[in-house]
Amino acid sequence: MSVHVVKVPDIGEGIAEVELVAWHVAPGDVVAEDQALADVMTDKASVEIPSPIAGTVQALGGEVGQLLAVGAELIRITPTGAVQAPAAPTRPAPPPADTPPAATTAAPQRSETAQPAAAAQRPIASPAVRARAWELGIDLSTVAASGAAGRIVQADLDVHVARGAPRSPPSPRPTPQAAPAADATQEIRIVGLRRKIAQKMQESKRRIPHYTYVEEVDVGELEALRAHLNAKWGTQRTHLTLLPFLIRAMVLAVRDHPQVNARFDDEAGVLTRFEALHLGIATQTDAGLMVPVLRDARSRDLWASAVEVARLADGARAGKLVRDELTGSTITLTSLGRLGGVASTPVINHPEVAIVGVNRIVLRPVIRDGAVVARPMMNLSSSFDHRVVDGAIGAAFVQSMRESLEHPAALFVE
Repeated sequence: MSVHVVKVPDIGEGIAEVELVAWHVAPGDVVAEDQALADVMTDKASVEIPSPIAGTVQALGGEVGQLLAVGAELIRITPTGAVQAPAAPTRPAPPPADTPPAATTAAPQRSETAQPAAAAQRPIASPAVRARAWELGIDLSTVAASGAAGRIVQADLDVHVARGAPRSPPSPRPTPQAAPAADATQEIRIVGLRRKIAQKMQESKRRIPHYTYVEEVDVGELEALRAHLNAKWGTQRTHLTLLPFLIRAMVLAVRDHPQVNARFDDEAGVLTRFEALHLGIATQTDAGLMVPVLRDARSRDLWASAVEVARLADGARAGKLVRDELTGSTITLTSLGRLGGVASTPVINHPEVAIVGVNRIVLRPVIRDGAVVARPMMNLSSSFDHRVVDGAIGAAFVQSMRESLEHPAALFVE
């Protein structure tokens, strides 16, 4: 029997091994050329491995969570049309001379290339497309595919929804079950992006002596400016959240305190400061925390930053970003939005030396001109690498951001 061995591809960037994070097929499945076989992960980029041929899956080369070397066997597929060589026929003994020959009926031959009906009709789609279809209640077998080799892409779902095609009814509410025993446990394997995050956080805390500096900011004037700009330009330009203003404030603060826009190679003992500011935007996704990179933040105005941040966030949540969009940041901004709490101690994105954490805006009593007034206040909780960023420098950097945010006209003065 002819068997095609699919090996773990060389993804580049000097990658020697990958983590197997998902199988899309099982032994016995019939697959089409270019159909997704598995997802593997390196760093924070997930890569889909397609089938180079059409055929039947014979064996899988690993389990989810396993690390596979580049060039190792990933999967075995019998190509469509390949058949096992028949065994040499055994000549039957001749019948007795007085026995009439028996009438024979040829047994139906099963074609080795015939595909099971269910397998042949199985839609081809990426994990992100399958997840979105499930959320929308769409049966993928009813969606017209426009991608290569009959693959269903996101645009096909958009067309399906726009045509008002019927959707599946919501899943019935499960029957209530008895409460689990008090000593019941659940084991969950930490694989894929979740494992990468865990490893990176552990490495950061192990290698970097963190210190966190918290400063409160009165964002009353900033919020008034933001509301004014959105009222004036909201129908013509992208709606502005607080994030573009924070990015602009970071750009100006980094200009005066370049020590924080850097990476520290502690093994070589070399600190690299960057002229360009490539800002990591910590983004929560269903798969875990990802940090897409806003390239050259200094060259973008408020609306350009807003558009690019929205694109990166959508791409991260849909699992569409490529490796270059997830690497190369020089400093990171993180925010939990409405869940931001009063203060936090963000973990530095190693090997960077600083991270700025944004907490939620709350009305607090503040003394202004001798009177107690309610003002919208927000804390900035920022962490620094104490080996290369002294406390005074970290404090001065955050104070510079505070000055710009409390007097937003300064954001537009170079």
